[in-house]
Amino acid sequence: MNLGKFFLVALSLALLLELAKCIDFKEEDLASEERLWELYEKWRSHHTASQDLNEKHKRFNVFKENVKHVHKVNKMNKPYKLKLNKFADMTNHEFSSSYASSKVSHHRMFQGIRQVTGFMHEKIDNLPTSVDWRKQGAVTGVKDQGKCGSCWAFSTVVAVEGINQIKTKELVPLSEQELVDCDSKNNGCDGGLMENAFEFIKQTGGVTTEKNYPYQARHKSCDSSKMNDPMVQIDGYENVPQNDENALMKAVANQPVSVAIDAGGKDFQFYSEGVFTGDCGTELNHGVAIVGYGTTLDGKKYWIVKNSWGPEWGEKGYIRMQRGVNAEEGLCGIAMEASYPVKLSSNNKKKTSFKDEL
Repeated sequence: MNLGKFFLVALSLALLLELAKCIDFKEEDLASEERLWELYEKWRSHHTASQDLNEKHKRFNVFKENVKHVHKVNKMNKPYKLKLNKFADMTNHEFSSSYASSKVSHHRMFQGIRQVTGFMHEKIDNLPTSVDWRKQGAVTGVKDQGKCGSCWAFSTVVAVEGINQIKTKELVPLSEQELVDCDSKNNGCDGGLMENAFEFIKQTGGVTTEKNYPYQARHKSCDSSKMNDPMVQIDGYENVPQNDENALMKAVANQPVSVAIDAGGKDFQFYSEGVFTGDCGTELNHGVAIVGYGTTLDGKKYWIVKNSWGPEWGEKGYIRMQRGVNAEEGLCGIAMEASYPVKLSSNNKKKTSFKDEL
């Protein structure tokens, strides 16, 4: 990169950072409608939001209430903070309907009782005090599912990308869109189960790359021709024993793990940083992946969770969720639906034809 291009890139980054700072707010920004409107305009400029005048006023009313909520929570002595992110002009119902709509609990009811599988990590003891698979090169960049309830596919892909890197030492970004379009046991943008997706990948001989079958944030017809290129293969999957955070910790110590959570709460919507301890239930509605765990300097235990709402949300797309809570199901039900892919070798054989298996 020549000096001129470097300067332009540096200047662009500086401007973006400065713009991001503009949507931070202080107590006096809540003092009047005029100040709130100025704050709203700054937020709209940052997020390039455009509506007609009537819709703009409606969204301002929603934004105003969300500002008050963020401000109120941040004044409390909580170990996490909130911010005005890209969801700031959405009601919590709108947010949940678009971004926490995988309906894991719903799909579980139709499929029946969760299958009992082997648990290869059961006898592992002397676990490390902290694990971060990002530092081991086993986690790709944060992705964005958009307004499509395909988080189950993103959760699945994180776990498969992880075990593939652990076995092969190659980090290959994989295709969520293949799962959305082609996995008939799941429901595309209307939700699904990660264990179904693992089974699909096993039965069809692998999953192709993100580059070969890029994400579209909508459910389309399956393009089987894209499934014949080199793939990442797995040998199956295992479910982590339910409602057991210690078992979940054993699994995460060995590989990234797919989990389901209740992500529909207002604090979750605006999470910014810290160890999340907010109110949430066990109505599982969102698929994410645990890529590590640790403990803060003041002793608060947490899971490192990779989300699929883009890098602007949370801690650059991640959330640290409290680990070791009193409830056996874990915070937000994180220990209720955990599973991971099994890959026994470092080989990824090229498959000749997907059509032969239809």
